[in-house]
Amino acid sequence: MIIDELENLEEKYRRLTLSLSDPALISAPQKIKEIAKERAELEPLVKKYEEFKRVKSEIRQSEDIIADKKAEPELRSLAEAELKELHERELKLEEELKLLLLPKDPYDEKNVFLEIRAGAGGDESSLFAQDLFRMYSRYAESRGWQFEVMQASVSPIGGFKEIIANIRGKDVYSSLKYESGVHRVQRVPRTEASGRIHTSTVTVAVLPEADEVDVKIDPKDLKVEAFGASGPGGQNVNRNYTAIRVTHKPSGMVVSCQDEKSQHRNKEKALRILRSRLMDIAKRKQEEEIARSRKSQVGTGERSEKIRTYNFPQSRVTDHRINLTLHNLQAVLDGELGEVIEKLRLYFQEIGVEIGGRHT
Repeated sequence: MIIDELENLEEKYRRLTLSLSDPALISAPQKIKEIAKERAELEPLVKKYEEFKRVKSEIRQSEDIIADKKAEPELRSLAEAELKELHERELKLEEELKLLLLPKDPYDEKNVFLEIRAGAGGDESSLFAQDLFRMYSRYAESRGWQFEVMQASVSPIGGFKEIIANIRGKDVYSSLKYESGVHRVQRVPRTEASGRIHTSTVTVAVLPEADEVDVKIDPKDLKVEAFGASGPGGQNVNRNYTAIRVTHKPSGMVVSCQDEKSQHRNKEKALRILRSRLMDIAKRKQEEEIARSRKSQVGTGERSEKIRTYNFPQSRVTDHRINLTLHNLQAVLDGELGEVIEKLRLYFQEIGVEIGGRHT
């Protein structure tokens, strides 16, 4: 029964809290770190359960007042009104507790690589890739996350053909994992003289960052090449071979980095991206096995699926997976993604989906 499970977890939280004050642990900092981490993971659930119990207690008090024939009519009327609100709060808390009890995605606490690429639509697509990059960087800033550009390829008119950023902070992957997919824009391009509305697409991939312990790469499997960096700088830009291209021979995967001024830093960045891409491939294979074993599917979940439309003439943002439409396009593009992300998380948790942007 769910109450028994909640009581057990609350008791476990108390034991962990007491453990942190145990003098015997002073000389075991790693153990303290492990206990503190486990306690922190339980805390949101325990606080929510405490609130649930307070509401249940207030419901009983209101019911007692209503049942008391000696109570004044005004007091009973007030208790009846409060009881309705309390029952609504009780139902909401029950749903929130059910979600908190669901198994956590083991990647939720990972940092991420955000990869944005221009799709269909030519120059307009690269300009919208730039808009999405700005949207995510603004959202990261609002959450207090660190945002670092790893690699960028600029289009002739100033947009991005491709840009990869590393985002670090609390709950980054759990917040952004449902952003992977095709983002569609409908607007009059800057390059369109006749004022016709065009449709363009941009692909977004959110990859949990792999640690070295997550993905072991044999140096023998790598081909590392240095080449001249391209970009601003005039005649001297290609004289120093600081850009790095890393090829993973078994998979054929190629990662290039040129943003840093040293080969070492560019190689380090390229390997971080490579590890995360390899982990993502392994993760998707595992998810496909799980999906095949299920009796019913809630969607194909391919990355090529259109997940969201940004319609400029109507100032509308529509997420097609949850039929959510908001009429505050500019605010969303300014980084106000909180409402969209929260509703996506609730939806996918409710249907038992715990993987980045793909249905199972």
